[in-house]
Parts: sequence; structure tokens; C-alpha cells
Amino acid sequence: MPDRVTVVIYENDVRMKIVVLSGGVGGARFLRGLREAVRDSGDTITAVVNTGDDMWLTGVRIAPDLDSIMYTLAGANDEVRGWGRVGESERVSEELRAYGVGWPWFTLGDLDLGTHLARTSLLRDGLPLSAVTDRITARWDLGVRLLPVTDDEVETHVVTDNGTMHFQEWWTRHRASLPARAFVQQNVESSTPAPGVLAAIAEADVILVAPSNPVVSIGTVLGIPGIRAALAAASAPVVGVSPIINGAVVRGMADACLEAIGVQTAADAVALHYGSRASGGLLNAWLIDETDAGQSAVIEGAGIRVSAVPLWMRDVPTSAALARAALDTAAL
Repeated sequence: MPDRVTVVIYENDVRMKIVVLSGGVGGARFLRGLREAVRDSGDTITAVVNTGDDMWLTGVRIAPDLDSIMYTLAGANDEVRGWGRVGESERVSEELRAYGVGWPWFTLGDLDLGTHLARTSLLRDGLPLSAVTDRITARWDLGVRLLPVTDDEVETHVVTDNGTMHFQEWWTRHRASLPARAFVQQNVESSTPAPGVLAAIAEADVILVAPSNPVVSIGTVLGIPGIRAALAAASAPVVGVSPIINGAVVRGMADACLEAIGVQTAADAVALHYGSRASGGLLNAWLIDETDAGQSAVIEGAGIRVSAVPLWMRDVPTSAALARAALDTAAL
């Protein structure tokens, strides 16, 4: 596998095609920082986004990760809650609860419902999710192209001792408190990458793995038939960012997901879970936090280059600094 970034030369400029494998909130913040890091460079960013969290609810199609990224890049997300639209009202959800429709513990804001209604209308018109996403995101000046990893419905279900349930029920209602025995993406075996996904990977100069949930976000992306083979064949280096800092998840309950598949909540354990590209795995290099620098030897021993840098994305400047570190690592 190549150790250097392949670049396209335009007169005196160096422009790159950057592809990011991404999940929801962590991926959204990383993409926002990456956009800032390459602003005015001419570099292009394509995010290949997890769709395993998607679902039908109250007659509308919900795509949490695509929407979290879109709202964040548009500056329309609720930074306090960490999800949904800023300035939301919830009158429709209140009415649905009064009628006994939907999940009373899964609140959809009125502005957010507008997005879901638009998506559902376009899907009902016969457009695939990738085309619908292009239509919806055209409203905003995102600076990033969002590609759902597949147009097929591959909803993640969680197997527990209390039965099998949609990932959103396990995550939102039960807060991942029910021990998960397995994560199953429905119909994943017959799914195919959405149009543009394989071409984006093949043409990329750099491929980055966002600090998203390794199991249900990045794991779903990698589980779509053809994605792993495309990554293995790509000429670009693959650099991942650890979602674990000092033995703890940055956000959410990814530790419960890792425990379910027997992976320790540690930066080195996640790197080994992804594996070295030279040995048939995913990664050429892995970014870990400075507090985890002591784990470098284990990761490098598995054939994965390591950079220890600050990983906390507290704001746009720190997120941009992390994105620059990822690009610098790719260029080594």
C-alpha cells in the first residue's frame, strides 16, 4: 500500500480529493473541522455516511447521521443538545403522543420533521436515497458532498436477552443499558454501495476514518458489500481518528457496542479491530490522543503508523487542527 498521498496538480495549486467514512455527531464535528482546515484550498470533501441508524417512524423516513452532518455543516444544529435543529419546537411530537402514535420517547422537532417529510416525499416519488440526499443538501452551502453508503435499507437491529429491537430503541429508549448480544444490519448481504461511493473511494487522494462509532457507524459502512474491496484497492492512504480518549468514549455509548463484540474501550484495541491495511485490514495510520501515547508501540507493532495529537474537538479551531493532523499523517 502507498505511503504517500497522490495529488492532482492544477498549475501552481495542489488539490486533493478527500473521502471521509463517517457516522453522526463525531463525524459531523470532524467534517466541520476538515472543511475549515482546507478552506480556500480547492480540495474537495466527500463524506460516505452510515445509514444503519435510519428507520421509518410515523410514516416518515429518518436518517439521523445524514441529518446530523447536514445540520452541523449548515450551522443549523443544536450545539447544546448535540443533535437536531437549533430553535426547535416540538408541537407535532406532542400531538402524535396525544394520538398514541410513534415512540413517545423519541421526540422529533418540527423543523426536523420538515426534513423527514421532504425526504419521504422524494423517496415516494421514486428517487433513491443518494439522489434525495443531493436534493436536500442543495439547500445549504455545506462545502462537503454527502453520500449515503447505500440506497438500500440496512437498518441496524440489536439482539438482546429482552428480544431484538431497532438500534434507535436500544440506544435512545434504553440508553444502551440492555447488554447487546449482536448487531444485525437488515438485508446488508444484498445491498450495494450507492452511486458515486466506489468512484469516490477509487479517485481519492486521502481517505479518512472519522472518530465515529466503530461498530454501528463505521462498521455498517464497511459491511456494505464492495466497500472493503474498494478500500483495499484504493491508491490513497487510509488514516483513522480514534473515538477513544484515555480509555473512554468521546461521546455516546460506543463502549457498550465495543463490549458486545469483545473489543476493549481503548485506542489501541480499536486500531487492532480495524487492522493494518498491509495485513488485509483498514488502516495505514491511526491518530490517538496524547494521553494514549503509551499505546503507540502496540499499534505500530501491528503495522499501523501512529500519530499522538490532541483529539478533543472542543470547537471549530480544535477540530480543524485535528483534521490538519490527519492530513499531515496521510502525507508521511
